[in-house]
Amino acid sequence: MAVRCSGLSRPADDLFMTSPLRKRLAVIAPSLGEVVRYAGGWLFDLVTAGWEGTVLTADRADPRPLEILGGRGYDLESVLEAPPAGRCLHAIAVEANLYRSDARVRRMVYRSRGEDLTELMVLGDDWLDGPDGPVGPVRHRLSLAARAFKAEALAAADIPAGAGDDVEVFRRAAISRADLAPVP
Repeated sequence: MAVRCSGLSRPADDLFMTSPLRKRLAVIAPSLGEVVRYAGGWLFDLVTAGWEGTVLTADRADPRPLEILGGRGYDLESVLEAPPAGRCLHAIAVEANLYRSDARVRRMVYRSRGEDLTELMVLGDDWLDGPDGPVGPVRHRLSLAARAFKAEALAAADIPAGAGDDVEVFRRAAISRADLAPVP
């Protein structure tokens, strides 16, 4: 049985696809600082476990914090404007306000889910209900290495480290075609 996957777009000037056998994750947020703060340890742990980590942000921040965590960064606007690249993602983390406010992001996430094989996680502090109702928290306990590398990435991004930086909390979410309606 073949699985049809479509999803993230890719800028024409960059080869976005690598080995099809690696698991892939994408983190989508308005800023690199939010990625580091809310998902930096999770990203590091998965990348060191062999996943391909892609980060899409709207800002053009210094890439050093992302390089410390092992991810590859792309401009969100360029990816949204490009045609789909046909990738399967195994995990997507998207910042809550960006998901709610941008129909293009919602469409991209929906297309990227590839036959419901993708886990969708919502990051940030402002997510009370998931697209299909209330969702519970998912806690990722950072490895010791992830804590150290996240601390370095936070410092490189000029973000103060928090007291509880050994756990990152996400919300698991499900999406449906109804989420694709434009936000008024």
